[in-house]
Amino acid sequence: MTAYAIEVCGLVKRFGAYRALDGLDLAVVPGEVHGFLGPNGAGKSTTIRVLLGLYRRDEGEVTVLGLDPQTHPAEVTRRVSYVPGDVTLWPNLTGQEVLDAFAGLRRGGGGAPGGGGARGRGGRRGAGRDHTYDRAAERRLVEAFALDPRRTVRTYSKGNRQKVALVAAFAARTELLILDEPTTGLDPLMEEVFQDTVRHAAAEGRTVLLSSHLLDQVERLCESVTIVKDGRVVETGRVADLRHLASSRVTAKVPPAQAEPLRAQLRERLGEVAADGTVRLAVPTDDIPAVLHMVLAHGGHDLTCTPAGLDDLFLRHYAAAAR
Repeated sequence: MTAYAIEVCGLVKRFGAYRALDGLDLAVVPGEVHGFLGPNGAGKSTTIRVLLGLYRRDEGEVTVLGLDPQTHPAEVTRRVSYVPGDVTLWPNLTGQEVLDAFAGLRRGGGGAPGGGGARGRGGRRGAGRDHTYDRAAERRLVEAFALDPRRTVRTYSKGNRQKVALVAAFAARTELLILDEPTTGLDPLMEEVFQDTVRHAAAEGRTVLLSSHLLDQVERLCESVTIVKDGRVVETGRVADLRHLASSRVTAKVPPAQAEPLRAQLRERLGEVAADGTVRLAVPTDDIPAVLHMVLAHGGHDLTCTPAGLDDLFLRHYAAAAR
């Protein structure tokens, strides 16, 4: 058994002269929720399409659940649930008929955003236990996401189309879920339902690769994260460890007469001390005790120290690129 559910080494993908992926590495441990971060154009969706066997790589090695998706795309698809950020469904079918269509495709050996287990349009579900799809889970998810499966897709909002894909994906009995901006169009209440659903899947031992631009979502759900920029990895590791690479935010007030002396003492620190004594600093974790001592020694009060989050780490890379 492979040590990784997803393992990518030196992945290169070109579109003409443009290198969308430029030596990208990615390793996802089985049973974890792994965040995949980066703005539009960073290479996230291209990587996912290579993982699914939709794009052929130009260089590098890729395995998904121990298989090469380029040579075994059908086998990979059967074991993976995929939800894109913009779901297109059959407009004349009801939500339930779409779920049944996905179920039938998977039961017949094909791949789809979700499930398995078939029921013909307007017919009854087939008899017997379906080992590719969980109908009881489907019912629970339909209720949790407040989806009306009797309505036709053409009457659905974008958020409701996403719900159909999410129900199908999580109800399928797959080992790996690849979610590419899956909550676009969902309201905050449904976002909470989504997060609970991901946690439940992880508790069952399923692996989740979550590509998202919502940093708070990733921070709440993910054990590990990979940040990509211009088709390359710029940071990867466990979330708890990566937070220490960013700076904590320190704010305080000092008497105006102490502003200039404090500014001189902190001249090499990232941040500012305004003339009115307002202190705003970004302080590396190891330097926090010394900086707090300096601020207090200059009469600091109303002091706050906010631990670094993924947004600090993410913005550090992209702010540096913009300068």
